[in-house]
Amino acid sequence: MFRNCTLSALTALMLGTGGAFAAGGEAHVENFSFSFEGPFGTYDQMQLQRGLQVYTEVCSACHGLKYVPLRDLEALGYTEEEVIAYSAFYEVFDPELLDGEGDFRPRKPTDHFPTVTSAGAPDLSLMAKARAGFHGPYGLGLNQLFKGMGGAEYIASLLTGYTGEEKFEAGTVLYENTAFPGGWISMAPPLYGEDVEYADGHSNDLHHIAEDVSAFLMWTAEPKMMARKQAGFAGVLFLTVLSVLLYLTNKRIWAPIKRGAKES
Repeated sequence: MFRNCTLSALTALMLGTGGAFAAGGEAHVENFSFSFEGPFGTYDQMQLQRGLQVYTEVCSACHGLKYVPLRDLEALGYTEEEVIAYSAFYEVFDPELLDGEGDFRPRKPTDHFPTVTSAGAPDLSLMAKARAGFHGPYGLGLNQLFKGMGGAEYIASLLTGYTGEEKFEAGTVLYENTAFPGGWISMAPPLYGEDVEYADGHSNDLHHIAEDVSAFLMWTAEPKMMARKQAGFAGVLFLTVLSVLLYLTNKRIWAPIKRGAKES
């Protein structure tokens, strides 16, 4: 009974998601090689800094990062003074200023990135986590499980997936995108290549810029990923040693009993 119900649920899920993709064409997500992938992968600080630059100069005009504290930028290798200077570029309304009347002031590291309320422009704080696992065969996350393809790949594929084709529908201009479910998206191409100038001289073609900002958005969604990996590795190592000790202890305890049983 339980087995039949489980199979029925899986079949319904696969048919439902499969039908949704069939209606607009299956989205194609490219498998990028990010440094943080795999059990021993780590974030590339220089790549995250480049990604922050792309977000600041391009993406921040339409998309916010309201769940990311500015002080967390120190984890990208910036000094406290640099974080204070970067935070001051943004303003925030402080209701305690002017004797309670409120006024705008420069943001501090204890504040968060600004919230952008542009219509149809989602906040990017958790975008990489939200999009992880929903692409691939039937939307079941098989590519993420077997290939390590997650939300960062989806974002990078989306940014590089514009074909240049446009259409006008219901009063809105839509842009063809090979990574977007349905094939058409209302967001105009945000990147074209050479949109920013990197101080470290790194390549700034479309592919690399998209990869850098995608890695940064992965960090905003999973800033503690490396700590979780370390804790997981330590847990697996501990359980492995414990299993070996339990096995040896079990053999030592039962060895006399087994010998006695054989002799009798």
